[in-house]
Amino acid sequence: MPAQPQILVDLQMEQYMPDPDLGVIARLISQDPGLSGALLKIVNSAHYGLSNKIASIERAVNLLGSRTVINLINAQSIKGEMSDETIVTLNRFWDSAQDVAMTSLTLAKRLGSQTVDESYALGLFHDCGIPLMLKRFPDYMSMLENAYARARGEWRVVDTENEAFNTNHAVVGYYTARSWRLPEHLCAAIANHHNALAMFQDDSSNNAPLKNLLGTLKMAEHICQSHRVLGKEDEDHEWDAVGHLVLDYVGLSEYDFEYLKESIRELSGR
Repeated sequence: MPAQPQILVDLQMEQYMPDPDLGVIARLISQDPGLSGALLKIVNSAHYGLSNKIASIERAVNLLGSRTVINLINAQSIKGEMSDETIVTLNRFWDSAQDVAMTSLTLAKRLGSQTVDESYALGLFHDCGIPLMLKRFPDYMSMLENAYARARGEWRVVDTENEAFNTNHAVVGYYTARSWRLPEHLCAAIANHHNALAMFQDDSSNNAPLKNLLGTLKMAEHICQSHRVLGKEDEDHEWDAVGHLVLDYVGLSEYDFEYLKESIRELSGR
């Protein structure tokens, strides 16, 4: 997956400092899905022998050390040559990923979640299939806009993609996350992030960890207006269908969520 050119420039400037700051490096990497995924793939490999797979970029950077991380950055910069047109198109994806990740982090903290790092990771990675779909299908972004426009009730964004391509960005994202060796429940959340209505209509205690992650993600997507950024759609049809179920699950009233939404938007300058 291509890394953002400006992030690569900032990282390369940091690595040329006399004493590169791992905190700065971790913060920059954590803004980019491709770099973060490549980093986690290494640290979660059998070579490092971790008892549990991790999703924290800061922890991964500290475990790998500056030399390994800098080598990874240099490798990604060699692979990351893109046309200007592709960079402009992918800016929508990168902007959305960063915004949703930061908003997911803020929500998880405010709601007292025990999975703050994983909420951030899901926000960053949930749409990681989009650049790969775009690479395979040049007209993918216009089709995605159509998919957001058509999404109503039980008809999902990914149903339009399946109709056009016999696959969708959630499926591609799931296999990408698996290749990065992310924790399995994070991979499952990526696979199901446009299947939230079916997940939350099941009011049993099944899939509670998955629902916890997806609940935060769907709120974050709505707050960040992913339907506008990615779909160029005025109405958030997905939230209209699933929002009340999500709020009921996390224990927020409509009034509480509106207050939370406005405070987060003010914080981020939206």
